[in-house]
Amino acid sequence: MPNDLDHVRRLAGEDSLAVVTTIRSDGTIHASVVNAGVIDDPVTGDACIGLVARGASRKLEHLRGSGRAAAVFRHGADWVAVEGPARLVGPQDRPENFGAAQLARLLRNVFVAAGGTHQDWDEFDRVMEAEGRTAVFVTPERISGNS
Repeated sequence: MPNDLDHVRRLAGEDSLAVVTTIRSDGTIHASVVNAGVIDDPVTGDACIGLVARGASRKLEHLRGSGRAAAVFRHGADWVAVEGPARLVGPQDRPENFGAAQLARLLRNVFVAAGGTHQDWDEFDRVMEAEGRTAVFVTPERISGNS
């Protein structure tokens, strides 16, 4: 298996949907479908998997507890899974010296990296803030797939 994210880039370019799994407090697995893509971590600058989650989502609750996630991308029978530690950047999880304007730009960048487009970025920013949206970055500790 490659140790970089080229396979993810190819698959996410076809369809940026991924199944993301997190770990509940009882140790069971929670899965959801999200838009995700490859983007640089805003703290380390290293390439990782990025997605945007609603502020009140179970996914964020689980990530705050376990600190780990996996994302599986597929196109046809081709698939790749990326798992590792997750960094959260949002209203409740803001790095030191990270302001509201930086968060708004970051959410836009993650949204675009995950295949999103928008007609009115000011409206996008308002909705992201109102929903307490949080950027999630999964560091690729292990990458597996079928090619």
